[in-house]
Amino acid sequence: MHSRSYIISLPVNNLSFSESLSEVSNRGLRHSPGFVCFANVHMTIEAYNDSSFRQNLDKALLILPDGKPLAVACKWLYKKTQERISGMDFMPAILEQAHKNKAKVFLYGSTEKVLDNIKDRIRSKYPNAIVAGSISPPFRELSVEEANDHIRRINESGAHFVLVALGCPRQEKWMAAHYNSINAVLLGLGGAFPVTAGLQKRSPKWMQHMSLEWLYRLLQEPRRLFKRYFYTNSVFMWLLAKELMKHRS
Repeated sequence: MHSRSYIISLPVNNLSFSESLSEVSNRGLRHSPGFVCFANVHMTIEAYNDSSFRQNLDKALLILPDGKPLAVACKWLYKKTQERISGMDFMPAILEQAHKNKAKVFLYGSTEKVLDNIKDRIRSKYPNAIVAGSISPPFRELSVEEANDHIRRINESGAHFVLVALGCPRQEKWMAAHYNSINAVLLGLGGAFPVTAGLQKRSPKWMQHMSLEWLYRLLQEPRRLFKRYFYTNSVFMWLLAKELMKHRS
């Protein structure tokens, strides 16, 4: 069992990028069930406010620090140097693993346009990776019959890795509910889909290093993200300050 650092409401795994990639790759190639979360400030506050969501995350194989603030919090609270493990970096890395091993990938979530673009990217950049299938589910709660049909299609595809893009907290809840029924590793990579599809630009490296990737995304989608970022960032900083005071006393 890997060591974990509790950041406000989340037990974040203390792993390097290469260690986490190796574990996910090995389990996926064995068709071993499990799901991986890429945690940022938004997910942390969702878990803090919703105990049932927090219980869903407790079932995860790995919770990795997608957001730079969580990696920094590991240092401040536990004196542990923690590498940021971004979903946007992890998605191309796992596709490269699929390419090397001629493994099967299933895409679940997002829109048909995004999925089609990602398939084109995979064919051109990772030609040995096999896109075993894709589903763009409706943006509503699925019926039991629909959910079972989706699981059946994923399993029949022989997928090793299922890349999931339903948005937080929906994708984490879906993975927690169904991972035991799916013979693959599930990865919650919602924010990485439009970037991988070439439909959205990622922030410059200097913004990533300065924990400002959220600001770049906010400038791209101000109407959708302003309220979320203003609230979650403010609450995160307040709760982190309280944790720091506790640790020092």
